[in-house]
Amino acid sequence: MASPSQDELAGTEQPFVAHLIELRDRLLRSVWGVAIVFGALAAWPGPRRLYDFLAEPLINALPAGAHMIAVGVVSPFLIPIKVTVLAAFGIALPWVLYQVWAFVAPGLYKHEKRLVLPLVVTSTLLFYCGVAFCYFIVFKKAFPAIQHMAPASVQVSPDIEAYLDFVLTMFIAFGVAFEVPVAVVIVARLGLVTVEQLRKFRNYYWVCAAGVAGLVTPPDPGSMVALLVPMILLYEVGILVVPLFIRSTQAPDSTREST
Repeated sequence: MASPSQDELAGTEQPFVAHLIELRDRLLRSVWGVAIVFGALAAWPGPRRLYDFLAEPLINALPAGAHMIAVGVVSPFLIPIKVTVLAAFGIALPWVLYQVWAFVAPGLYKHEKRLVLPLVVTSTLLFYCGVAFCYFIVFKKAFPAIQHMAPASVQVSPDIEAYLDFVLTMFIAFGVAFEVPVAVVIVARLGLVTVEQLRKFRNYYWVCAAGVAGLVTPPDPGSMVALLVPMILLYEVGILVVPLFIRSTQAPDSTREST
């Protein structure tokens, strides 16, 4: 039988119904957090301005006199609202993740907390960085290049819903691509690969990264390179971080020993 000093979770057991009640409360707090941010964004700057901000890189790249169109009857209303909902969720994501952490943390050992919490925080920040990199760097380079390749006989008038779908796809692609260090750390921490194997796999990874960058980016070399370079650099960062992370999250031998 484990002594209280050895069992970090002693006395933390709760009935199943209590877990369900806490889960409900955490979900409600998450929803309320997103709803409050949505209300604030709807009041200022408003759905229309949010969509204008999202569409700014494309608008700046369109020829003089060209503009976006709305094919659907209710698209001018629904699409800005959808953008506001997505922006509210993105801004409230740290609050949502905190509710998830607060629910699962009591059931984790100390070394498990040292393992999970840094990964959650880091993956969230990296996803934000990927989205920001896509919007501020890639879009401002890619859209002018795409418009330059359009035939002179074609009148460019993108649909607002199609543009939103494209932007979301790109945001997710870049956000996930920036998670490379987290993925490297996880597979190494699980013991699936060693640091030496990660180094040997480097050349194969570059080829795979180039293929992914070519598939998910717009059809211009600049966009492909803009995604490929961060993926390569982040892979190297992951290799450097792995030994430090593994040492700091090792489980003490006495954690689960019985007396």
